Amino acid sequence: MRQETNAIVIQGRISLIRVGKFPRQARTCSRSFEELRLLVSRTRRIYDYIFASSTNDGVPVRHWFGRSIGGVDCGRTAPLTCDLGNVRKTVPIMQKDIRVAIAGVGNCASALVQGVEYYRNRNGAQPEGVMRQTIGGYSCSDVEFVAAFDIDRRKVGHALEQAIFAKPNCTRIFQSSLPVSNVIVQAGPVLDGVAPHMADYPDDAAFRSADLEPTDVAAALRASGAEVLVCYLPVGSEQAVRHYAQACLDAGVAMINCVPVFLASDRGWAQKFQDAGIPIVGDDIKSQVGATIVHRALARLFADRGVGLDRTYQLNTGGNTDFLNMLERNRLKSKKISKTEAVQSQLDERLDAHDIHIGPSDYVPWQQDNKVCFIRMEGRGFGDAPIELEMRLSVEDSPNSAGVVIDAIRCAKLALERGEAGPLVAPSAYYMKSPPRQFRDSVAREACNAFIDGRNFDLPEAAVRDAKVVAGPGRS
Repeated sequence: MRQETNAIVIQGRISLIRVGKFPRQARTCSRSFEELRLLVSRTRRIYDYIFASSTNDGVPVRHWFGRSIGGVDCGRTAPLTCDLGNVRKTVPIMQKDIRVAIAGVGNCASALVQGVEYYRNRNGAQPEGVMRQTIGGYSCSDVEFVAAFDIDRRKVGHALEQAIFAKPNCTRIFQSSLPVSNVIVQAGPVLDGVAPHMADYPDDAAFRSADLEPTDVAAALRASGAEVLVCYLPVGSEQAVRHYAQACLDAGVAMINCVPVFLASDRGWAQKFQDAGIPIVGDDIKSQVGATIVHRALARLFADRGVGLDRTYQLNTGGNTDFLNMLERNRLKSKKISKTEAVQSQLDERLDAHDIHIGPSDYVPWQQDNKVCFIRMEGRGFGDAPIELEMRLSVEDSPNSAGVVIDAIRCAKLALERGEAGPLVAPSAYYMKSPPRQFRDSVAREACNAFIDGRNFDLPEAAVRDAKVVAGPGRS
């Protein structure tokens, strides 16, 4: 059975159409056959339908190559043979949506799930709040949530679209109307995911573990058909994050590691993902316009303008479970390493540890998901004249993060399509605080765009680190 569409086919060229879940998501581009051959061989991009036109003794002939509706699992990759004149080319069918699982149904997950629906009807002009409207043909609304894991009794056993609004979540609700997902939140392993002091705080502010046997995460990922797992576990959940990472390896699922447990930036774990043929983007998500990215930009500005930076601090307050969790200072070691190195990496000459302080400062309950950052920088300009900078940044913490995660998910999907494995260096450098390799943000952006476009990009040589670097546990 063949299904017609109203494609415009230019004579002598091939027109490619990727048909989305709804007609409005269809995208059209035009390529010569040779351009198609190079595109497919270089980027391994895959398409649903191919239309071609050629001429036969001057008479236009339309060739239509579509998938069989019967006999082909349209939700999976399957081969399509295309014939243009005397040339044949096999192109696979593209799965419609990116199948995503979530570990940790907290504020950040809530913002992400809301955002996918929020942007579903905003696919016309470039929507505000999104860095890239499409990546590899995928829009924000091409994400489908297929599994979710949490430990809180108010979320486990409930539908995802309900669980994201359950306490102790307190992020801003900007998309209250959500479709039925048919995803029930499953019980994940607690391990070290809940700090003991949470028991001393009110129910509405803290985690309350469900008294249930944890599910087999790898088996659940396989059963759901998930392609990408987004890890949103609390800071300091070293064992729990590694448990989910191993489940990804066992199930063949790509990973977005949004927390400061070093996986992509750890040689051992990076090699595991490489050997398993699975991509990972990590570690520790940057926000769109958050404390880290602003501090990095200011540090680079000082250096580029010839101002010597003598000392700096970054203090952060917030009222969500992330800040409550981080009152336990023993859970902060990797977080402080991640945030400090993110800024140090932008300096031509590293600051002594005594002259740089970056990290969470305190938990202020009434702030809820509002994060307030205070940055101070002291330096010397022309003639050794002192320069002091102080700034205050106030953001909604979780949507600020989700605006970056939505791009990381789509980059992971591109890597899966292309057969790339291990840490994705360019997307990790642009989206994460602790990537395998640190670059200036302008370079990381160019490298990430090249990755998305399927272009080669010559990355700068790795910087030589001096003895002031403080290595985190398990880092190489």
